[in-house]
Amino acid sequence: MKHQKKGRKLKRERDQRKALIKNLAENLILKERIKTTEAKAKELKRFIEKKITKAKKQDLASYRHLRRFFSEKACQKIVKEIAPLLKERSGGYTRIVKLGERKGDNAKMALIEIIKNK
Repeated sequence: MKHQKKGRKLKRERDQRKALIKNLAENLILKERIKTTEAKAKELKRFIEKKITKAKKQDLASYRHLRRFFSEKACQKIVKEIAPLLKERSGGYTRIVKLGERKGDNAKMALIEIIKNK
């Protein structure tokens, strides 16, 4: 039974899954828009929205928390550029746009981006 089990396994073990989500999140922060599979995008959305909410506090504890997951460059960008733009928003910081199937294996593809305007 799958009671109280959230999230997707993405056909990976726990450590590989964590590394994948961290790398996707860091690339999303640095590039502000990435193309990936639909399942990975949905899982990434759950992760990145929590981190943006944490970055909006803009205190030392939040910064240190973010530093556990992201590089220095990504932390600087999320705290100094992205979080101030999303200060008034109370959630929904990312948008997923479905793109259709990938040519090789017919995997459903999606574009995930950080919403910057109000």
